[in-house]
Amino acid sequence: MVDAAIPAPAVEQPASRLHPGALRIMHWVNALAMIIMIGSGWKIYNNQPIFGWLWFHHTIVLGGDPETSYKFHGDGGYAGALQWHFFAMWILVINGLAYIAYGFATGRFRRKLIPIRPSEVASDIKDALRLHLKHDDITVYNAVQRLLYLGIIIVIIIQVLSGLAIWKPVQFPWLAGLFYDFQTARLAHFLGMSAIVAFLAVHIALALIVPRTLLAMITGGPRVGKPSRHPTTEMESR
Repeated sequence: MVDAAIPAPAVEQPASRLHPGALRIMHWVNALAMIIMIGSGWKIYNNQPIFGWLWFHHTIVLGGDPETSYKFHGDGGYAGALQWHFFAMWILVINGLAYIAYGFATGRFRRKLIPIRPSEVASDIKDALRLHLKHDDITVYNAVQRLLYLGIIIVIIIQVLSGLAIWKPVQFPWLAGLFYDFQTARLAHFLGMSAIVAFLAVHIALALIVPRTLLAMITGGPRVGKPSRHPTTEMESR
């Protein structure tokens, strides 16, 4: 009697959605928290501007009395903006930590965000400038998308650190030291906010250009999965 190992035929495993439910919830919670933080942050900025020539109109800020929101100094609802800012901050921190843990635990970061090769980034930028970027397969991020998504995660982490340095400079002097001093931490926080706003503008523009990407973040998108084989079966031949 001879035992012959014969592999079983490929069997398709149940495929999961491109964006699982947990990821979609975290995405929209993050989006809402960032919008609240940006609007309230602009109001806080107006109270003590970094650049004397720059301020944000009362129609796009969050918190405070619209009639006094244009003022650089004085309260003008400044305390209300702080309350909104801290409320959204804790949501963003908790949800962000859950998102990072999920990305590492499921291997999503490894699959979606790396590797990032400079040559591929340069090639995709050239294609974008010539309006030749391909959008046939929304399950695969191009090099520019991977760079932007990884970069915005880093920016948000810096925002949290610089925000804590501004909020509690006495309790966290070492954080302020990371940014040299209090005013530099404020500048870093402002520049980080600007980077997030720019990212959101590009992100929304691309979603409008390729509506399937927006729909996928609502419905979960197409199913993705690879065929796998059952363990080798043993058959006896006589």
